[in-house]
Amino acid sequence: MVHYASDVEAVKALQQKYEELRKAVGQVIVGQMDVVEKLVISILCNGHSLLVGVPGLAKTLLVKTVADALDLSFKRIQFTPDLMPGDITGAEILDENRKFKFMKGPVFANIVLADEINRTPPKTQAALLEAMQERNVTAAGEEYKLPAPFFVLATQNPIEQEGTYPLPEAQLDRFMFQIIVNYPAFAEEVQIVRQTTSPQNTVLPKVLHAEEILYFQQLVRKVPVPDNVLEYAVRLVQQTRPDKKNKDSLATQYLAWGAGPRASQNLILAAKCYALLHGKFSPDIEDVKAMALSVLLHRVVGSYKAEAEGIAISEVIGRML
Repeated sequence: MVHYASDVEAVKALQQKYEELRKAVGQVIVGQMDVVEKLVISILCNGHSLLVGVPGLAKTLLVKTVADALDLSFKRIQFTPDLMPGDITGAEILDENRKFKFMKGPVFANIVLADEINRTPPKTQAALLEAMQERNVTAAGEEYKLPAPFFVLATQNPIEQEGTYPLPEAQLDRFMFQIIVNYPAFAEEVQIVRQTTSPQNTVLPKVLHAEEILYFQQLVRKVPVPDNVLEYAVRLVQQTRPDKKNKDSLATQYLAWGAGPRASQNLILAAKCYALLHGKFSPDIEDVKAMALSVLLHRVVGSYKAEAEGIAISEVIGRML
């Protein structure tokens, strides 16, 4: 059982564990520390994340490395057009005694990587998204609890859209973050090529365990938030909603649809965790701003005007900040 003398001691332990985790992941992954940070925040907030990046940026390796360093079970599901819901959740089979028994699918893991989630039809997407929300699977009237902690990290390729099934806005809202994975810098890419074309024998240390993660999830929720920070987060989210009475607002001009209350909740949770990881005991407005783009990016829809003028949603959110 995890126990600390006080919450202050627990916060210091979390900061130390986070630094150890960054070093451990850095043995395999070159750069991308901003992505690692958001993945860790997502996990400590008990949320799911959507990773968006072109092929070849080591998104799968990154998620597997984080899972190894956290000593969590990991399963990867490659989404394809012929994937069925039972291929994810599991199915009933006849055993040797001719009795039905439930064979658990790959969703029964602590970290599930849903690779190219937009390549499978809506029925199969819905099976995974239901498991994400309810954290259990129902088969033949029986409920099966998913292991705790449980996280889904899904990837999408932003280039190739032919033959894909884009996630509906209501299902995108279930993801806490949309994390953009960018190309590495020149020096980083040189190091990647050198590292991956030489013999490798890296043994990752186990920095955190499931029980500790569950403890730190509760610690994040206990962090106090000043009223002005809470109100700023809610006001920012409300700014994304088009208002016909205010035709000059950025949202009315460039957004067709704004973020809902779940964005406000996730923004505050993320700001709490971000503050803890950076040595603070309570978040301020700067912490909210640091998390805003990843929380809002997939929750707002651009208008025809934004598309016609070539204005990206990230730019609209940046102006609001």
